[in-house]
Amino acid sequence: MRIGHGFDAHRFAEDGTEIVIGGAVIPHTRALVAHSDGDVLVHALCDALLGAAGWGDIGLHFPDTDAAFENIDSRVLLRKVVADLSEAGYRVGNVDATLIAQRPRFRPHINTMRERLAKDLKIESACVNIKATTTEKMGYTGRGEGIAAHAVVLLFAA
Repeated sequence: MRIGHGFDAHRFAEDGTEIVIGGAVIPHTRALVAHSDGDVLVHALCDALLGAAGWGDIGLHFPDTDAAFENIDSRVLLRKVVADLSEAGYRVGNVDATLIAQRPRFRPHINTMRERLAKDLKIESACVNIKATTTEKMGYTGRGEGIAAHAVVLLFAA
């Protein structure tokens, strides 16, 4: 068994109509600033998976200086990481993730996130846990400047 932890954060743009978190499109008055789609949950999850394998981080594999990844759906990156792990003899055991933001509210979207991520990870949705919390208006997430996510994964050698 190998464990990995990932973290990501993105700031909000001045305007927008939606954000993508965990593969779910969520209506919001401000988009996230990012080279890709800004899906902080998927980015944290990729980092956790890569870290568990000892393979560095998402920036090493999918640099934001590469035009090929501009505006890319982050789930494409996640599926690539999972495929590479599978080829190397690993399988995902489970995921535990936390979203940190004052707004928007994530609760109505968590089941969609779990189902989409489970499909990409090739595990049952019961093995994907996603929590959401605020920081009680403290720090950059509390002031509504951005969103952050932590993810922990367990990998098994196949």
